[in-house]
Amino acid sequence: MSFVYKVMTVENIEEIIQLEKSKIKDQFLSEVELDMNSWTAKWRKESLEFYAQSGWSYVSFEQNDSGQKIAGYFLAQPLLFFDGQTQSLWVDYISYSSLQARDELSDLAYKLAREKHFQRVYFKNENSVVNSLKKFSCQSWNADTFFISTTRTNQ
Repeated sequence: MSFVYKVMTVENIEEIIQLEKSKIKDQFLSEVELDMNSWTAKWRKESLEFYAQSGWSYVSFEQNDSGQKIAGYFLAQPLLFFDGQTQSLWVDYISYSSLQARDELSDLAYKLAREKHFQRVYFKNENSVVNSLKKFSCQSWNADTFFISTTRTNQ
């Protein structure tokens, strides 16, 4: 299975919302409950619009014979002068449809931070993302957050 990655844009928002709704549809009894849950979710429309304009969030598409289908995404933003670091990348949320997509999105966030000379990447401990970070020697920052150092002097 191959994936294509693109910077998230406003055009991806509806497809992301549909992915999220399909993932949690069986958890709710009615469409109303599903809509009410989306009001506070990280993937609510207003949140996605904010992250789409920042240019730091990415969408993963699965390539197959019939075209591209969304496989996951992450919402991120840069942090300046945070926790003693000059520049860090805060990955606020990762969502995926397969473990391979999760792992590759985590790798992409790490590579993006290294390419831009950020010192750390912070990940929320959600959706078992920590399992994809073990190869990077992730460290606990607090109970809900892990970080990866992207420089050797920063570990």
